[in-house]
Amino acid sequence: MNDFGAISILVIFFVVAVVVVLFQACRCPSGWNVWWIYALERVYVPFMFRWRSNRRCPFPDEGPAIILANHRSPVDPLLIWMQHHLSGPTGRIRRLSFLTAREYCELPGLIGWMCRNLHSIPVDRNGRDMGPVREALRRLKAGHLIGVFPEGGINKGEGLREANPGVAWLALHSQAPVYPIYIQGAPQTQSMVEPFYTFSHVRVVYGDPIDLSPYYGKKKTPELLQEVTDLMMRRLGELNER
Repeated sequence: MNDFGAISILVIFFVVAVVVVLFQACRCPSGWNVWWIYALERVYVPFMFRWRSNRRCPFPDEGPAIILANHRSPVDPLLIWMQHHLSGPTGRIRRLSFLTAREYCELPGLIGWMCRNLHSIPVDRNGRDMGPVREALRRLKAGHLIGVFPEGGINKGEGLREANPGVAWLALHSQAPVYPIYIQGAPQTQSMVEPFYTFSHVRVVYGDPIDLSPYYGKKKTPELLQEVTDLMMRRLGELNER
């Protein structure tokens, strides 16, 4: 085979590959931009963070769910989203929208673009506005995945910080399954951006859904919300022991 023939074959393979990639991106239910973000993450996260987990991702292939996780680093949403396409038979890439500090959503460049395309829900750090939680409830009722960091901010100490009872309010009103996830080894720095280019070894521990059905239908008093919050945080903390 001469050089022209070899080049022609390479060009054909390249064109076919491009067509396949574009076809896959365009048929993604969450949109082509979400497909591209996920494709980028599937290369970036294993390389930068040496990502591993205790089991296959248990998120539902369809329908609503609350993803409950500890918060150690700005990169946590990417660590949680990793490999969720393996959770069902269809290999479906689903958008996972997080309740996210407003300053991340407003950042210029790639991080802000990703937050907007993943439909992150901006939250003010004072935690007094129920608007974001009500928006999360609306999306759960529509069958979406919602990610929540109940500690309210990045925790650089040991164990878990006290959680906001708003997560219990969301879980009880939506009655969506709650999947706890514990992140170990995520990079921590003083900068919001530096963790994204800091090499580390991360392990994600997936837990079984937390059964909150005994609380459905009960009056949602502050005492009940606190009890449910404590239960969820206890189940989340137990994952760190695995």
